[in-house]
Amino acid sequence: MSDTRQYRTRLTGAVLSFSKLLWTTIRFFTAKRVLSQASALTYSTLLAIVPILAVVFAIARGFGFSKYIETWFRDLFSSQQQAAEVIITFVNSYLVHTKSGIFLGVGLIFMLYTVLMLVSNIEQTFNHIWQVKKQRSIFRTFTDYMSMLFLLPLLIVVVTGIGIFLPGRGLLTYFVMPLIFTGLYIFMPNTHVRFKAAILPGILAGIAMMGLQFVYVHSQLFLSSYNAIYGSFAALPLFMLWLQISWTICLFGAQLTYTLQNAADLDLDGGAELLSHRQRLLFAIQLCGHICRRFREGGQMLTAQELRQRTGIPMRIVNDLLFELQASGVIIEITSDEKGDTSRYVPARSLESMTLGLLIDRMEAQGRSLSAELNDGTEPELQQKWKELLHLRRQYLEECRGLALEDL
Repeated sequence: MSDTRQYRTRLTGAVLSFSKLLWTTIRFFTAKRVLSQASALTYSTLLAIVPILAVVFAIARGFGFSKYIETWFRDLFSSQQQAAEVIITFVNSYLVHTKSGIFLGVGLIFMLYTVLMLVSNIEQTFNHIWQVKKQRSIFRTFTDYMSMLFLLPLLIVVVTGIGIFLPGRGLLTYFVMPLIFTGLYIFMPNTHVRFKAAILPGILAGIAMMGLQFVYVHSQLFLSSYNAIYGSFAALPLFMLWLQISWTICLFGAQLTYTLQNAADLDLDGGAELLSHRQRLLFAIQLCGHICRRFREGGQMLTAQELRQRTGIPMRIVNDLLFELQASGVIIEITSDEKGDTSRYVPARSLESMTLGLLIDRMEAQGRSLSAELNDGTEPELQQKWKELLHLRRQYLEECRGLALEDL
């Protein structure tokens, strides 16, 4: 009985813990307005889907799988049969014109642009979810995007070819779909994502996509009146709705991956933008104080995770403030161009110059400044008050410049 009770206790604890993480994911998902980002990805996908599938179909024809790849595509879009047929027609027409040399100029440039724009939008959305401010370098952007552009279609063709010789070919989709989502969650953010954090969201996203397919297939009866009104044009809005829901599922899985990997650090909702100016300044002083002291000691510089452990500041706020301090020219990020490489932070100036006054002045000056001067009034009395105000501020900053950040 004791073993059974312990098992139930552990199971209940696991369920409650996962429920808390799921609720945190939902709050982050809605607070970041990810649905609007899903809409942007829907538009990008609509532009890029024909060029991407043209590459897939061209590779499949090279392997002699053109018939099977069309069957796979129709099965994948079984809930969108009208859209699938229209897309296949466009792809075949695209390949015919490309073969004849008509699209080798402007058409090729447009194809690359739409595909790169889609991949870039996906990366920016995933980086936003993961709070990654640093983008891939131009070299890594080119190599990573090109490898994805050619390896993913090749993978689809190979998997489809294997499915030809295996029984239960339809079941292969249930295995491949979670793997695609898992790979997307690991590869797209410009940061290190652990496999164990991505596998469960990948499986759940794959199951949700299968459920979406099932619902769409069995809801065609209810959509018959919609088709009767719009005719063949009904395929476009229904397909866009399907893409919107698909991207929402995908991005929710990405947010869940972030929550699972950073579960220990999600002790405060939101980031630094929700803090008061005073609290932001106090946190920034703490971070800079630890960075300056470590630089003075000559040891290995601190990472964001190490700064969180030393200060107790939530990780989301640490990341936001470190980026703001970099933009203000107070600290410098030291990192390589390798994905997942841990960034470390050093003072941007000599320790003698790293003072409280410098920090306050730089943080207050962060942002756009208008060229227009302050309207201090035309009356001499008001002008004198403004001069006193500016003098007090300069005096305050001068006094703060006497306090070294390494001593705070």
